[in-house]
This record gives sequence, structure tokens and C-alpha cells, in this order.
Amino acid sequence: MPLALLALAIGAFGIGTTEFVIMGLLPEVAGDFGVSIPTAGFLVTGYALGVVAGAPLMTVLGTKISRKRMLMLLMGLFIVGNLLSAVAPAFGVMLAGRVVASLAHGAFFGIGSVVAAELVAPTKKAGAIAMMFTGLTVANVVGVPLGTLIGQSVGWRVTFGIVAVLGVVGLAGIARLVPDTPRPEGVRLRHELAAFKNVQVLLAMAMTVLGFGGVFAAITYIAPMMTNVAGFADGSVTWLLVLFGLGMVGGNLMGGRFADRALMPMLYVSLGALAVVLALFTLTAHDKVLSAVSVFLIGGLGFATVPPLQKRVLDQAHGAPTLASAVNIGAFNLGNALAAWLGGMVISAGLGYTAPNWVGGLLAAAALVLAVVSAALERRTGPPGAVVAGSGGASVASVTVGSGGGAVAGERGVGAAHR
Repeated sequence: MPLALLALAIGAFGIGTTEFVIMGLLPEVAGDFGVSIPTAGFLVTGYALGVVAGAPLMTVLGTKISRKRMLMLLMGLFIVGNLLSAVAPAFGVMLAGRVVASLAHGAFFGIGSVVAAELVAPTKKAGAIAMMFTGLTVANVVGVPLGTLIGQSVGWRVTFGIVAVLGVVGLAGIARLVPDTPRPEGVRLRHELAAFKNVQVLLAMAMTVLGFGGVFAAITYIAPMMTNVAGFADGSVTWLLVLFGLGMVGGNLMGGRFADRALMPMLYVSLGALAVVLALFTLTAHDKVLSAVSVFLIGGLGFATVPPLQKRVLDQAHGAPTLASAVNIGAFNLGNALAAWLGGMVISAGLGYTAPNWVGGLLAAAALVLAVVSAALERRTGPPGAVVAGSGGASVASVTVGSGGGAVAGERGVGAAHR
């Protein structure tokens, strides 16, 4: 794997830390600004909505410059947003800083996925994407707990200042290690938008929303579930989240490894197992050991879907994958917001703190159904064929579908010429 992937992973680490660390610092932030916890929760919601809106917006704005330069500009935006949060004199200013930082999130992972895939051979694409996303998963094991500890001990402003420094390190790494390839010729905004006419691209994004939404239906309410149902002490929640993060790291790497061999079978197994574990979590949440095991498995199975789903979008949006890749990152956050809302609804309805688990199981099962439909449609209509990117050159993607439903993709043309 090229060293450039390390630079992308460092940027991903910073982004993952700033996204999730706020959840552990809400009481401190709310106290400093004199607002309620629900009001402080807008710092989480605002970030998620900023990712959804910023992914296509920033990607479209970046179509006129090289991908390396756009990644550097996105990291600069991320640094500014976190510095603004660190020095915010009022809650509204901090919320603005969160939104500014979030605008870089979707486009960074979307463009970064394309860059990572172009740095390696066609048979290693999913592994390269997983390597970049490792930064995001490791953030949940190291960055978030450490940032929470620093914020609670020294002050939450220090945490966001440190995250801004991480952004500087990521920016320097991208500037030094990522190759400065020219902007692909012949690719225009209308070609990027044309990818959304492909039903397979839309199905992959729907799988992203539902599959990862299943994870966050349960994890959003892990604190009250583990303390009130499983009987853990309040201080144990941090270590349960570390356990969840460890599962994310392992699942992400496993998903990347096996998606390069058999993408669709990997999705079948991970989504099916995720649906089962989430459904069983309704019962296992009543036992400390079984609930801890369940939290680890949910993190592992949930993130095992990330590399294959991201690669699925890249494969199906061949020739113009950048915008579709970025929007798929927004789909992860859309799934998070949708699942958190549904989980809150069933709790408010008086169904108990474990009710979000079966909601998550149903969402994951629905994603599995879409995966089966997507594979059946591909067998009937055939794999992606030749796509002309424009007068500047053609891009041809050939996909051989095996008996197991897996896809092995090779690309020639846009992007491949830079490997």
C-alpha cells in the first residue's frame, strides 16, 4: 500500500475524532454556554446535516481543480472549522464552526476514496479504501476517548484545538505524499450527475443508508441502554465505546480484504449477520458479558459493509465516480440521522431502551433485501459496459460476475492512466 494512503488515513482520523468526540463533551459545552443538553445536541445534528449537504456541494466546486488540491482545500476548511469551535465566544459561533468543519467531511472521504482506489491495482481497490477508512475507525478507539478525557480534564476547547492540529498534520501529509495527478480530462459535472441515473448506484446508496443506519439505531442510545438495562456503571460507557471502535477497525479491514475477492457475498454475510446480532441485542442487552460482545460485533459487522458499499458505488459509477462517492458518504450520515430519530421514537412510545435494537435489525434486513435485488438485477441486465466520458477520452469498466455474485472490476481510462 502506498504511503499516500497514510496521509489520507491521518486526515480521516482527525475527521472521525471531531465527528464523534462532541458526544462525550455535550455536558461541558452546554454548561459553558448556558444551554440545555438537547440544545447542545444540535452540534451533533448540525454536523450530520452539514455532511449530507456538503458532500455534493464541495465535490461539485472541486470539479475544476485536481483531486490533490481539492483534498488540501478540504483539510484547510476542516482546520478553520475546528479552530472556530475552539475559540467560539457563543453557542451560535460554535455551531457555525461545526457546520464549517462538516462541509469537508463527505467530499474528503468521497474524493479520497477515488484517489485511494487509483493508487493501487484494480484487485486491491477495496483494500486501499479500507486503509483510508482505518483512520476513521481508529479515531473511535483512540481519538474519541482521549479527546473526551482531555476535554473533561483540561477543557473542551483544548480538544478542538488539538483536532485542528491533527488537520494540519493531515494537510502536510497530503501535500507531501499524495501524487499531484492532473484533473481527469473529459469529465464534466453533467457526467458526474449522470451516475445518479444508474439504478445500481441508487441501490448501493440505499443499502448504505439502511445498513449503517441499523448500526446507529442501537449505538446512539448505548449509554442509557447499558446503564439502565445491562447494569453498567456510567464510567463503563467510554470503554464500551472503545470496544465498539475496536470492532469497527477489525470489520473495516476485513470488509476491505474480502470485498476485493467477492464483493456481493461479503455484503450478504455482513448485512445478514448484522441484522441477526441487532435483533438478538434486544435480549443480550440484559447481560453484561453478552451485551459487551454484541457491541463489539455490531461495530465489526457494521463497518465490514463500508469498503464493499463504497467500492460498489465506484464500480457502478464508472467513468465519473467522484460525486457519487462523496454523496454515498453523505448517505452514511443520513442513515445515522434517520436511525437515531426512529430509535428515539420507539423509546418515546414507551417500548423501552432496547427497542432501537430491533429497529436497527429491521433496517439491516432491508439493506440485505436490496443487496439481493441489486445482484439479481445485475445478472439480468449485465454488468456495467463501456461509458464514454467525453471527447477528451473514454473510460471502460469491465466487471465479471462470478457464480457467487461477487464482482471483480478492472478499469482503463479515467484515473487508471495515472496509476
